[in-house]
Amino acid sequence: MIYFDNASTTKMSEQVMEYMYGFMKKDFANPSSLHRLGFEAEKEMTRARKIIASAIKADAEEIYFTSGGTEANNTAILGAAEAYKRRGKRVVTMNIEHPSVTDSFKELERRGFEVVTLNVDDKGYIRMDELEKAVNEDTILVSIMYVNNEVGTVQDMEGIYNTIKNKNPNCIFHTDCVQAFCKHVINSKYADIITMSGHKICSAKGVGAMYVRKGVRVNNLHFGGGQEKGFRPGTENTYGIAAMGRAVELAAESIDVNYKKVSEIKNTLLKITDKLDDVYVNGDSENGSPYILNLSFKNVKGEVLLHALENEEIYVATGSACSSRAKEKKKIVDYITEGRGANAVRFSFSPENTAEEAEAVVESLMKNVPLLRRFIPR
Repeated sequence: MIYFDNASTTKMSEQVMEYMYGFMKKDFANPSSLHRLGFEAEKEMTRARKIIASAIKADAEEIYFTSGGTEANNTAILGAAEAYKRRGKRVVTMNIEHPSVTDSFKELERRGFEVVTLNVDDKGYIRMDELEKAVNEDTILVSIMYVNNEVGTVQDMEGIYNTIKNKNPNCIFHTDCVQAFCKHVINSKYADIITMSGHKICSAKGVGAMYVRKGVRVNNLHFGGGQEKGFRPGTENTYGIAAMGRAVELAAESIDVNYKKVSEIKNTLLKITDKLDDVYVNGDSENGSPYILNLSFKNVKGEVLLHALENEEIYVATGSACSSRAKEKKKIVDYITEGRGANAVRFSFSPENTAEEAEAVVESLMKNVPLLRRFIPR
């Protein structure tokens, strides 16, 4: 089996699984309980919080746990907008965000906020001059994804942060770092709110985290107990948090080694553009994330190719898993290169993959793509 769908989810690593299982056996108590067992569970949460904070150069008290990236994005956007709406009701995002961001902005629009959606260029980058124009004294929130989940475009977070703050120092900048976390260097200095997820870095599903800069207000969306300082009530997913802490610990210490390894995998797969005609890279092949490669194959439907590869136990995607069952009017790829979305396939990698696997996928594509092209109606 070759699994190149790691942007959807990663396989939990043996080290993380072993750590999580050990924790589950002995630290099963509620971390809010006042007895010793509760204290031991809370201690593990504190450890994980410190590890995650260190990975993005933040303080542990600025980290809050959630059920995943989607909840974190919903909370960041809706919570910040509601917290600052007395200052203004203008909010800014871009047109190639994850559905958890896009749909949050749709909800803000329903609530009467003015939503400005920035277009991107043919590689997926926002234009700084358009961002600068979009930010005014009434702009309270900007949300721009760091690494795009479908085409791998890596935005200039420092440049975006500085552009926003130069126009309006009070404007809150949120960035969805689900695909960047522990893969690309993240510095909390250049964001007010950062959202992260565990299952993209060989950890468990059902756990995520938010960084909220000290002094930044985000209204909570849930009500109940006093967990996470009352910001995110409900008994914490201590097993998932323990796993995420261990996964971050492992990924952060190997970030440079992993980056180099997946770069080799991506570059090996990119050889298909020389071996087959009419294969196009969607995004920035040189400066995009090495963890994601999105290709369009002319005259071959992406979903058809996906199933052809699946027959050989090669697993890929045609886009975001979160929108695969939704009735999308337009694919992300079509926002940057009109007309290539239906032919797009996303290959996404983890350090668990190898260059040899990429070579095998190239061989499979050289066989399957010409075969599928024979069935084009003439």
